[in-house]
Amino acid sequence: MPFIVLIGLFVLLIVGVIGMYNSLVTLRNRFKNAFAQIDVQLKRRYDLIPNLVETAKGYMGHERETLEAVIQARNMAMTAGKAAAENPADAGAMAGLLGAEGLLTGALGKLFALSEAYPDLKANQNMMQLSEELAATENTISSARQEFNHAATAYNTRREIFPSNMIAGMFNFTPATLFEVAEPEQKEAPKVSFS
Repeated sequence: MPFIVLIGLFVLLIVGVIGMYNSLVTLRNRFKNAFAQIDVQLKRRYDLIPNLVETAKGYMGHERETLEAVIQARNMAMTAGKAAAENPADAGAMAGLLGAEGLLTGALGKLFALSEAYPDLKANQNMMQLSEELAATENTISSARQEFNHAATAYNTRREIFPSNMIAGMFNFTPATLFEVAEPEQKEAPKVSFS
């Protein structure tokens, strides 16, 4: 009889370990999927930016530095985004993406601030449409970030609570990095207004 009890306890232990492991895998896949949704929107944003710069270039020819800074920041953000998309659990890749996104947001903010001085650019139908699309994309990115942070927090919580933390440690479940904005000026999307 004691042998059967020991076997029963061992089976319960194995079932518990399997359940915790599967739960961690499920939560990790949820936050990776949530990041994939951010990645889709970031790519849309990156695709809009060259069109925006080309439209502005015709009106802001002597603001070349600003236009080049926007394109350079976009390219850096795309590269960082690819690295983060390959492994959203990599804290270094996420930090690189957050930094590059901050630079891009700052460069876009400067572009829109300068564009206020060009009435013909503000009235350009293509510029207005691109600006509206960019603003809509920024809102979608914001929502996707919230969903990602929610999924990452659920995963991190599960991997830190007992006894799941032991399973997480044994199977190398690394913590997820939240998609947070470090600088206060980056917390707001670039102001897009051509009214």
